[in-house]
Amino acid sequence: MFALHTMKRIFRAAGAKRVTVGACEVLRAYLKEECEEILLRALDLSRHAGRVTIAREDIKLAVKR
Repeated sequence: MFALHTMKRIFRAAGAKRVTVGACEVLRAYLKEECEEILLRALDLSRHAGRVTIAREDIKLAVKR
């Protein structure tokens, strides 16, 4: 899903000067779970609207829930 160097960039953008590989792996696993939950909610919203394509609005609504 996300490369470790991407996770390091996220940490650094938040102000961390150094970060371990283990911290990156934990963040990556957490983000994966969160993304999967959001995508499942968005899929339900698109199906409820009678569409097979997930739209930007479905993602936005899924994140709010």
